[in-house]
Amino acid sequence: MSDTASISSGIAGRYATAVFELAKEGKKLKALEGDVAALGDAMAASEDLRNLVASPVHSRDEMGAAVSGLAKKMKLSATMANTLALMATKRRLFVLPQLLDALRGLIADEKGEVTADVVSAKALTKAQSDKLAKTLKAQAGKDVVINATVDESLIGGLIVKLGSKMIDTSIRSKLDALQNTMKEVG
Repeated sequence: MSDTASISSGIAGRYATAVFELAKEGKKLKALEGDVAALGDAMAASEDLRNLVASPVHSRDEMGAAVSGLAKKMKLSATMANTLALMATKRRLFVLPQLLDALRGLIADEKGEVTADVVSAKALTKAQSDKLAKTLKAQAGKDVVINATVDESLIGGLIVKLGSKMIDTSIRSKLDALQNTMKEVG
């Protein structure tokens, strides 16, 4: 992990812990979960927002005004709006993606859930996703939320990441392994 990534995750972790504890004390975890989802969707959809968050060119006042307007428009909870305003004032908005990831993790832990990142060659059906979640639940001992993405270069099969475990049953990896074995022989 690079030093910058380590610093960013450390800053994000402290903000996430504080926000999570405030929401938990105020019995507003549901609102926090909605805020995290809405901000995540906004970050994914808006290049302007990603640029604002990542760019050091904007002044504190510009960032503060933008974040305040965003919070009002998105109807974010007071806790999240105040946190974003504080981050803008302290010039820490660049850690927003890591903050959202950390909050997702804290919320999932509180709910007894774990997230599995699943990459497949084609989109999983609801039945496939449910069956996979049930199988992974038996392994993890917690409810599993599937975060599915599609990568057609896999040809077939799945790559599943659950915590520190990774299971790669893709045809691409099997072909790569076969190719390496053939190189060793020849």
